[in-house]
Amino acid sequence: MADDEIAAPDSTAVRVALWRALHIEVDPPPHVFEDTVGLKLAAPDEGWRGRPDMDAEGTKLFRASILARARFIEDLVAEQAQRGGAQYVILGAGLDSFAQRRPEIASHFTLFEVDRPGPQAWKRQRLAALGFGLPPWLRFVPVDFEAGNSWDALAKAGFDRGKPAIIASTGVSMYLSKEANVAALREVATLAQGSTLIMSFLLPLELAEPALRAPMEAAAKGARASGTPFISFFTPTEMIALARDAGFKEARHVSAAQLAELYFFGRSDGLRPPYNAEELLVATT
Repeated sequence: MADDEIAAPDSTAVRVALWRALHIEVDPPPHVFEDTVGLKLAAPDEGWRGRPDMDAEGTKLFRASILARARFIEDLVAEQAQRGGAQYVILGAGLDSFAQRRPEIASHFTLFEVDRPGPQAWKRQRLAALGFGLPPWLRFVPVDFEAGNSWDALAKAGFDRGKPAIIASTGVSMYLSKEANVAALREVATLAQGSTLIMSFLLPLELAEPALRAPMEAAAKGARASGTPFISFFTPTEMIALARDAGFKEARHVSAAQLAELYFFGRSDGLRPPYNAEELLVATT
């Protein structure tokens, strides 16, 4: 790929990687999720800890949400690996580092990282510069999300619709229309029996816990200003109904309260994911 086709990752992808790193640096153990590779990939300026969006106390709730969903997904993937594994697709992979951090689990799958061509080319350059190889089970799939060609590109990369797959889509649904979300659900619901979708969704802002409403409204305002507004909000009941209508055999809501009980129980530092903000749908075919 030519140099002019290489583009830096989205600011959101960088922020996620830095929040993961910040967790290890400022939050006491036990750590919910450990990722130092993402920080190496992002290679921020020395003063990155001083960024307004890296304030240790001010970002605590949002940071915990990122940690919780990442831990939940990787726990589910690890469980599936013990059952034999098959295919794992990360939509909007960004600076995800699962393949580099957990090769003993990732190698049980054919792992497809799906992202826009420019940032993906940038990431491949960074991985090479850091000395990470490209194992045969890892496939990079550059796509134009707006063109809706993700599944064609996956097929060309070797994705087999006849084999079970885990599809992870986090931090995506709120930027898509309801119609686009429904179309995505229907597409995944046609995959082989035993396939699983883990998808995050944003609840209506008025349902967020009171302390979070102002920060959430500020985040929504910032998203509009950057040209990527939040478009879709769903209640858990609505999301489960959409998944079942799309054809999934089972669908369940994994709440932030459940994630807090799983991964943050007994902490004395106040670190926990925010309630009624971004939560998870788990649906199986």
